[in-house]
Amino acid sequence: MRVTAIPTGNYVAEEGPLVTTKRSQEPLMSENPSKAQPPVVDRATFEQQLEGLRAREKAHTREGDAIAAARRRLPMVEVAADSPLLGPDGPMTLLDAFEGRRQMIAYYFMWWPGRPAAEQCEGCTWVMSHVGELAYLHSRDITFAVFCQGRNTAYGFGDAQTSYEESLRYRAFMGWAMPWYSAQPSLESLLVGRELGLFHLVCYLRDGDRVFETFWTKRRGAEAVDYSYALMDLTVFGRQEDWEDSPAGWPRLGQATRTLGGAPDWPPLWEWPGGRPTAQWPRVDAGRSDDLGVTGTGPATESGHCH
Repeated sequence: MRVTAIPTGNYVAEEGPLVTTKRSQEPLMSENPSKAQPPVVDRATFEQQLEGLRAREKAHTREGDAIAAARRRLPMVEVAADSPLLGPDGPMTLLDAFEGRRQMIAYYFMWWPGRPAAEQCEGCTWVMSHVGELAYLHSRDITFAVFCQGRNTAYGFGDAQTSYEESLRYRAFMGWAMPWYSAQPSLESLLVGRELGLFHLVCYLRDGDRVFETFWTKRRGAEAVDYSYALMDLTVFGRQEDWEDSPAGWPRLGQATRTLGGAPDWPPLWEWPGGRPTAQWPRVDAGRSDDLGVTGTGPATESGHCH
């Protein structure tokens, strides 16, 4: 996820990049952007317009169900079950990561070898911060695991074991408990044909000692893991990101994934580099150490930033 530079200030009145002719004709909700809000109507009018939207929401849900049904009918491709990984107890295989279950969802976490916690991927940090209780997945014979890539487009590969140990310290700093491995030894074969250093979500099926890939997605496809965006989308101001199709004067706060500070202001970051992944601030405020034991210095280049 890349932070896009937009004008400074808490709000901007300009439309986002998805402007349409119809939308450009909408009246300003308020002459004061900081007080922009919907018009006030009576309850009957509100319920009538909400009901019209509800019909679209139901159609959207049914289309999602149909897409999921089609996904369940995709063919699959075999991958090497003995693909080497690194785990907390040493070398292991892709098959081992299933923990005996029949299915596995693997999130391929971007990792910046040798870089401090503040420079680690805000997009991956955002996604993984939404992963908590795994019992529901386990009840359907599904393992969820993180596969750290141990590389990025700016710095290339780090030493696999060193990068993995750094990432384990990051996991501890964030207080995460999900299974966590390094896929660096097998990255090019596990993500064959895909862009390395970009986060991916991959689904696998185990048949005895054989492993098959059944689905994969990237970028916004990983929103299946988080709920903050889904909840933001229910609110009147939405995600408050620059690209959204919102009325003129609606707040624009840039990406939610990286900020210059924490509570209570959460000052927005308009252009990377700088700040921290947003979920790090409560950990820092609580006194947790973000020391990953790295020596990397100097700002990272934009080309290696999360995207």
